[in-house]
Amino acid sequence: YNNTTNPNHPALSFPTTCDNCHTTNPGWAPATFAIHNNYYLLTGAHTTVDCNSCHPNGNYNNTPSTCVGCHQVNYNNTTNPNHPALSFPTTCDNCHTTNPGWAPATFAIHSNYYLLTGAHTTADCNSCHPNGNYNNTPSACVGCHQTNYNQSVNPNHGALGIPTTCETCHTTNPGWAPATFPIHSNYYPLTGSHTTVDCSNCHVGGNYTNTPNTCLGCHQADYNQSTNPNHGALGIPTTCSTCHTTNPNWQPATFPIHSNYYVLQGAHTTVDCSNCHIGGNYNNTPTTCFGCHQADYNQTTDPNHVVAQFPTDCQLCHSQNAWEPSTFNHDGQYFPIYSGQHQGEWNTCADCHINPGNYNIFSCIDCHEHNQTSMNQEHRGISGYAWNSNACYSCHPNGESEDKRPNDIKD
Repeated sequence: YNNTTNPNHPALSFPTTCDNCHTTNPGWAPATFAIHNNYYLLTGAHTTVDCNSCHPNGNYNNTPSTCVGCHQVNYNNTTNPNHPALSFPTTCDNCHTTNPGWAPATFAIHSNYYLLTGAHTTADCNSCHPNGNYNNTPSACVGCHQTNYNQSVNPNHGALGIPTTCETCHTTNPGWAPATFPIHSNYYPLTGSHTTVDCSNCHVGGNYTNTPNTCLGCHQADYNQSTNPNHGALGIPTTCSTCHTTNPNWQPATFPIHSNYYVLQGAHTTVDCSNCHIGGNYNNTPTTCFGCHQADYNQTTDPNHVVAQFPTDCQLCHSQNAWEPSTFNHDGQYFPIYSGQHQGEWNTCADCHINPGNYNIFSCIDCHEHNQTSMNQEHRGISGYAWNSNACYSCHPNGESEDKRPNDIKD
């Protein structure tokens, strides 16, 4: 017992009950080793393997206690999958038991090579490794799911040219749902309210096929129910984007087709909409100048339009650029002040119209450059002469000094 070297009994603390392992045969052989499990547990294929497989040439010293110690050749020669090429650890018991043929095996370090999540955690290995082939397994979704892609109908991925990078929209959750669609703008840009609206608002019942791509396709009811203004009654086009953006509540809106209903010119092109559409009311907006500018008409003093009974058809005298200058035909209708001898001889209407409340009243003698004495002397012998404005106008209706004088009888 004390002198044994193969193996060293005292060093290994073998029991001294020799008959546990030996018979009385010469040379102590053959021997059994019923207490092998006290030193290395024999399970699976190890229970039936010949001792020489692990103890070659009957050498029981320094026998490896690690799997790779005996199975380095098996590791090196693997082809499905190739362990060295994939840098698998040599701790064989991470994946294998001692069952014969190394099967079945687990692969607890799968995520070191491909992360298993969602439905992948419960999928049968053969789904991705058909016929037990673990080489050249696809690492892209479409590598396994090309058929799913081809057979998709809601929406039809192939017809729409949706990328085959499934992970762009899908996770590994079962049934491909829920899914996102970050490439939505490749098909229809989402802006404004569209960025926060629930998908089902446009894809009713989860139907992603034949979704309208025009505003009216989704907003026909909004168009029909509009009241301010009533789009249908006015025949406003159904191309909503002409006036609206995708901002919430259709606001703010423009109206580039305003001239189809009322032509905007001059100062009207820069005036705030609320000046004509008070309180944001776009119904029954006046289409005549006076409809919006009655207050301007009533409050004018130079001249007083109401007293002078000017027509309320403003454009007869005014343009849409500004109230001044106006095109009031004073010279042709009444008395030449923009031409002839009176051109440039006055500054304001009040120079001649001394009663601002009544432009039918005018004065020649108050502003005229001649005084009464000189005028009396100059008109001596002129029939009908009198020093008053009506008499002046009667003889000089065109403002010229010789209007009627050639036919007058002088003293």
